[in-house]
Amino acid sequence: MPIRTLFATGASDLDEGAPARSLAHLAEQAAWCTPDSCGAAATVSTDEDTAEAPTAVTHPDLSALVSVQWESGEGPIPTALDSGRATGADDLLHERRWPEYRAEALQAGVRSSATLPYRRGGITLTITVYGFRPGLKVEKGCTATDVLGELAATGLARERRYREALAEVDQLDTALRTRPVVDQACGILMYVLGCGPDTAFDTLRRLSQRTNRKLSDLAGALVRTRGHGLEAELRCLGDRPRDAGRAQAARNGAGPGRTAAPDIGHER
Repeated sequence: MPIRTLFATGASDLDEGAPARSLAHLAEQAAWCTPDSCGAAATVSTDEDTAEAPTAVTHPDLSALVSVQWESGEGPIPTALDSGRATGADDLLHERRWPEYRAEALQAGVRSSATLPYRRGGITLTITVYGFRPGLKVEKGCTATDVLGELAATGLARERRYREALAEVDQLDTALRTRPVVDQACGILMYVLGCGPDTAFDTLRRLSQRTNRKLSDLAGALVRTRGHGLEAELRCLGDRPRDAGRAQAARNGAGPGRTAAPDIGHER
């Protein structure tokens, strides 16, 4: 397969929104592009991830090599993620940095590996290639594997921005559709409590938190019932800001029939 066609196919897969299939295809392409490679692995993580990153490997035995790195927190993949630089092991038989990874790799017959990280817009992609012989090297630069990683990371970041934009549009659409109902509910609260719009909305928000219901759902129910049966509870919630104000005034030295002492430091 021509290199240009290979890269174009990989970018297309990443845009289709199938992470598992995209990572698997990416790992296969990385192994195909790297001379003397016996297999490859690809991982993708975001800034919000706290658990093990999604991973794809070209051979089942390589899964253990990736898992031991997440479990121990040591190995070429964690090192590359922390440093942002390519990390390799020329000969694992003489490697001393990552003992658990080294033992697992040698047991699988792997003698060398190289990991390349790619960071785009809160997403970090890693490509790791493995060799049965020592001396496998893949560095950043104009190599086929590196160009593939650059294209794949750009495609993943573009897909994430697209999905975030869709979610934001959906939230805005929901807000526009529910805004009239919320305004009507606030109008009912203003009538029942004899308060202003800010107090009415604050009361509706606190009632939503207290009942663990969505603000829009609560507003819809309030409009349907016109507030009937909730007058006492609404007045109780509506009085809380005023109660808090009276408590603050008491702490400042004011009380019934008294006024708070003036702030001498600001008196002119």
